[in-house]
Amino acid sequence: MAKDTTGRLHVTVKTGGKRKLSSKLWLERQLNDPYVAQAKREGLRSRAAFKLAEIDDKYRFLKPGITVVDLGAAPGGWSQIAAKRIAAANGKGRVIAIDLLDMPEVPGVSFARIDFLDDAAPAKLVAMIGGGADVVLSDMAPNTTGHRKTDQLRILGLVEGAAGFAAEVLNPGGTFVAKVFQSGADAALMAELKRDFATVKHVKPASSRQDSSERYVLAMGFRGKRAITAADRER
Repeated sequence: MAKDTTGRLHVTVKTGGKRKLSSKLWLERQLNDPYVAQAKREGLRSRAAFKLAEIDDKYRFLKPGITVVDLGAAPGGWSQIAAKRIAAANGKGRVIAIDLLDMPEVPGVSFARIDFLDDAAPAKLVAMIGGGADVVLSDMAPNTTGHRKTDQLRILGLVEGAAGFAAEVLNPGGTFVAKVFQSGADAALMAELKRDFATVKHVKPASSRQDSSERYVLAMGFRGKRAITAADRER
């Protein structure tokens, strides 16, 4: 082990056996990531929890008593932060986490196995919570192929689906937060969000790895459901 530029010990993983170089590099990054270590100390399911915490520290949209929907919630890091900040464990707010995969129980969080891309998903969710949501969160990302343009289009499609879902379930004034990746392909998505929300911006929390093109879109002040136009039907 050697020390890095901050003085911390840097763990080096040896290659050998059946371990691929990509696996070696990923394991090294995890072992040397201070956010991974901090997440373990604090009992958080993932380092991603700090990203939501940092965004909310600045923009304050997770308020006690509100209803939050966490899309693609597993393993539950974002649900943990949301539940704590809206006081869900104390009965002051509700977090509904949905995913295609099972997720271990999180105090104050109701979980359901639902595909948010299913046409019936918004109605199912509204029925579950007895009304609309105040915040919709999405830290989802598709499995990568290694082909940059293909991966960008896949994440964009996922975010567009999440934004469409949010527009179906959000209460007026609501907030939508979703992971995106920096590219020039999201202009149409941003234009749509700016039409439906009062404020739309990109944010990159400090806990998001600086060498990654990952960032988040934050849309606040949902204007409410709009009438479907002829142009929408032709799309």
